[in-house]
Amino acid sequence: MSGMDIAERRRPQDGRAAFRGEGQKVDLRVSSLPSLHGEVIVIRLLRKGGERLSLAQIGFTERDLAAVLDAVERPQGLILITGPTGSGKTSTLYSFLEHLADEEHNIITLEDPVEYELGGINQTQINERIGFTFAKALRTVLRQDPDIVMVGEIRDPETAELALQASLTGHLVYSTLHTNNAPSAMIRLRDLDVPSYLVSSSLTLVMAQRLARRVCAACAEPTRPDDRLLAQLHLTARDLEGATPMAGRGCSACMDSGYRGRHGVFEVLRIDAAVRELIAANGSESSIRRAGRMAGMRTLREDGIRLALAGVTTLDEVLRVTPADMAEEGVCPVCAQEVDPEFTTCPWCATTLRPDACANCEHALQTGWSVCPQCATPVPGAPVA
Repeated sequence: MSGMDIAERRRPQDGRAAFRGEGQKVDLRVSSLPSLHGEVIVIRLLRKGGERLSLAQIGFTERDLAAVLDAVERPQGLILITGPTGSGKTSTLYSFLEHLADEEHNIITLEDPVEYELGGINQTQINERIGFTFAKALRTVLRQDPDIVMVGEIRDPETAELALQASLTGHLVYSTLHTNNAPSAMIRLRDLDVPSYLVSSSLTLVMAQRLARRVCAACAEPTRPDDRLLAQLHLTARDLEGATPMAGRGCSACMDSGYRGRHGVFEVLRIDAAVRELIAANGSESSIRRAGRMAGMRTLREDGIRLALAGVTTLDEVLRVTPADMAEEGVCPVCAQEVDPEFTTCPWCATTLRPDACANCEHALQTGWSVCPQCATPVPGAPVA
């Protein structure tokens, strides 16, 4: 069905097909990989023309939606979305394009492959076998007088520099990168040998995202997270006050998984004057993150915890899909204010700065420890050996 060679089992193959069932058409993206005991097949399902979300339905908070709309509706600039494969980056980009699609905008996309067909937009398929790469296609597209250009992915230095230069010459450019979080996108561009002055002058917004499974509405019930899970997420019982964490019991609607559907988890970094200066000065990832936090950026894990405490997803799911927030010495992990290393509580936001300390001797504990290595006191919520 997908045009792959059924006699070839030694090499990996990719193909695509269309399938119609139960009144809807589904695109199939098929990938095969030889293994020790035969071929491994993975099929990605894309509903043809189905339920693309508007910006208001994506799942942004009001503050993040305002920041995104401000960047998306500008006449020029570069907007980057980062995240691993399958995190919904392309779907979010499509919602940006549909928000602006009209007869007045000449919108051109460069994709590999074209995942959904959008009306009123010129979509171009990359074909590296014939030398039609992102870089070559972008050079041609810029001669087509576009207002908005979507580059499916920035993979090489040439594409990166062309995308940034296009954003400086009156075009609005959307693209994606594979990084763990929003601040590391600038380091990735630096690794691609893009000049820092070019990045600082063209970048307007960087957004990292993940997809977390939703709690099944048919079997959802209140739950109390265990102490070990709270410790892994650096939460305390005080953080659960007024919250409504939920978990799916498992039913026929969700095939006994407790989850049905997915929800976006976002980290939105606005490129304000402080961040722009750090980028131009080749600032470190931690310094860029700190400046973003000072401007109100919520990390992926914090946004996931917000959804879990509201009952949209679970804390287990947040721990699974979001990267851990790196603790910076001398900085509060919540409000990003500078604190003394001897402080146990942040004087700015009252966050406990040493949540993982032994109750007996206050020795620093690591996730997964059953007892304190200093005094052998059992760690609350740790599994019993």
